[in-house]
Amino acid sequence: MQFTFYFLITLLITFLISLGLTPIVKLIVIKIGAVDMPNERRINKVPMPSAGGLAIFIAFTLSCLVILPKIVGVVVPNITFLKYISPYIIASSLVVITGLVDDIKEISPKQKTFGIVVAGLIIWFFTKARFDSMTLPILGLVKFDWWLSLLLTIIWILSLTNAVNLMDGLDGLVSGVSIISLTTIGIIGYFFLGEINVYVSIAIFTLIAAILGFLPYNFNPAKIYLGDTGALFLGFMISVVSLQGLKNATFVAVLTPMLIFGVPITDTVFAIIRRKLNNQSITSPDRMHLHHRLISLGFSHRGAVLMIYAITLIFSFIALLINVSSRLGASMLLVASLIGVELFAEMVGIFGEKRTPLLKLMKLLGNPKYRHFMIAQHRIRRNKKRAEKNKDN
Repeated sequence: MQFTFYFLITLLITFLISLGLTPIVKLIVIKIGAVDMPNERRINKVPMPSAGGLAIFIAFTLSCLVILPKIVGVVVPNITFLKYISPYIIASSLVVITGLVDDIKEISPKQKTFGIVVAGLIIWFFTKARFDSMTLPILGLVKFDWWLSLLLTIIWILSLTNAVNLMDGLDGLVSGVSIISLTTIGIIGYFFLGEINVYVSIAIFTLIAAILGFLPYNFNPAKIYLGDTGALFLGFMISVVSLQGLKNATFVAVLTPMLIFGVPITDTVFAIIRRKLNNQSITSPDRMHLHHRLISLGFSHRGAVLMIYAITLIFSFIALLINVSSRLGASMLLVASLIGVELFAEMVGIFGEKRTPLLKLMKLLGNPKYRHFMIAQHRIRRNKKRAEKNKDN
């Protein structure tokens, strides 16, 4: 009871630190040149201070290194929590520095990847947040060699970090989605995943408090952006805390964070597929991400953000259901989710207006006129090919 009271006070202090630091950070980032200039890919029409994620990082770090060790000492010795949290702070510092450099002077994707990989190596070598083994439905427990554990851990961190970063296109989008996702994984970790200890829950809810302090300045109309500084930091921390629940994971445990972070993951996967279909580099930017498509369909800036919040809540709810469902129920939920995601993606045109295979199939099955029209078109094309072939002969 005493610990709970002090922890709630700590969350309030973390929130207030972030709330008070953000205007100061705004002045600093303007002076150092971390400003988002308008261009054809960006939503902002005027220069906007970026790198606001510094406020979140500083508030989170101060709470973890100064305040939390004292109240955690009510339960366990202080040094234990400091030993636990220090590698995460050091690794995330590298990610924040990488993002800050990119906000001031844009760096290449390879350079950003290098910074994230180095941070990921720190996590793998100095913490227990890693893939060690996995329990698969048919194969049972599969243990990973050290090199495979390292590879899977780095891929997981890189994938989620970049997915969150790619989603950062509207005011308050990443901040709000991160709050929803972290809250869900904190709840699931506390109630369902025994591997996640009390330290992880403490770190998760402290980070949420820091984001909440920043959100009033970041929500539409934004006064400051997260920048790569904040988006990479939040993506990195999300990937790391979700890894805590994947140590010696079951198949459901692996699916859980993938569903919770369904919005950034699916948006990134669809972006890769779309760019491959268009013969573009997977790192080339475009205006076909989910938030871009929602705005093009007539959503306001704030409306698009709230819609994505709602989608994130749906993914989170499904993740909660999977953890209390039978194997058959979980499988049915997963299949239904995949179909729903594909259908939604086609309806908003993420792949392009003409790439809607599922919608076309549904129209073929449910619309006789369309079915007859498509059959007629197929016959015309077939007869045309035959005529050209006979002409050549």
